[in-house]
Amino acid sequence: MKYLAAFTLTPVLCFAFQDLGSKYGGMDWLTGGYAAWPIMIAPVLMLILFIRNQELIRNPQIGTNFSQTIKMIAGMYLFWNIILAFGYKWLAIIPILACLTILIAGRQLKKQARA
Repeated sequence: MKYLAAFTLTPVLCFAFQDLGSKYGGMDWLTGGYAAWPIMIAPVLMLILFIRNQELIRNPQIGTNFSQTIKMIAGMYLFWNIILAFGYKWLAIIPILACLTILIAGRQLKKQARA
């Protein structure tokens, strides 16, 4: 859960610092890419975390809220990466696919665990 929190909060903090630094601090080097790239990298890192911790999704007694938390965060990043795909870079398709994989595969893993 520590890694999941870090993958979630880091892009949000980068976005906040980019907005505040460029608006009030006069820091011209804080471009939109400073906020966009962490938002695009985070779902890929979450997918790696998802793959490495499949047992937490299959057995909810071990990882109590991991499945719900990672799905909620993947949904949030799916929304932001769709916006990035249209407005910033087409490379945001890769994190969109990572988010969709997390959302769909989590459901499939739970079905397999019940069977």
